[in-house]
Amino acid sequence: MFDNAIIDHRIYTITPRCMPKFLEVFDQLAMPVLKKHLGEPLGFYVSSVGTLNQVVHLWGYNSLDDYEKRSHARDTDPEFQIYLKASEGLVMSQMSQIVRPVKLRSLVKA
Repeated sequence: MFDNAIIDHRIYTITPRCMPKFLEVFDQLAMPVLKKHLGEPLGFYVSSVGTLNQVVHLWGYNSLDDYEKRSHARDTDPEFQIYLKASEGLVMSQMSQIVRPVKLRSLVKA
């Protein structure tokens, strides 16, 4: 289970046939900025069954205040603006939701 109080669960739908280009741009331009401000992602995935052309990534935060501060730092970083410009036309839609872990006894390992 994740130890973070909240998780930012993001899904980007990528323009068909543009996934390789998006991943290249994201890896080279976005990920250094994200890691600087948000830390390491909890997970980074692409869809292979069901709705295709989607990138899913998870980022952990200690609180909503922590999320807002770190997101603001990311969004105002000039290097992040370069990524946004480079990724124009590659992202059809994006969804972000804040989720929180649920502690279930059946998920605790003995």
